[in-house]
Amino acid sequence: MSSSSSGGGSEIGKLQKQLQSLTEELKNVATSDMDAKAKKEKVKLLQAQIQMVQAQIAAIQRARQQEQQAAQAQKAEVAAQAAREQRAKTETQASTSLGSQLDTYA
Repeated sequence: MSSSSSGGGSEIGKLQKQLQSLTEELKNVATSDMDAKAKKEKVKLLQAQIQMVQAQIAAIQRARQQEQQAAQAQKAEVAAQAAREQRAKTETQASTSLGSQLDTYA
């Protein structure tokens, strides 16, 4: 699990750099010497790319969160199973010792 979450971290880092680059490019469109129509199209394209990168980052973060929740649920289940086994063992020991005491005094 740790390899996939660390992989998600480096992937997010790459996407954040890409996002920063796209945002910088978007800022530069305003000062470029393109005509108004070309600027408008370039802005629209860059905004769409920015939204796609943001969606990818969000998807990776959701997947990482789901992995963490699944790991926590698995740990909780293991702990619950261990508690059930311990309780059963304790109950078995208690009934066995009670039975031997009854046989001794009967």
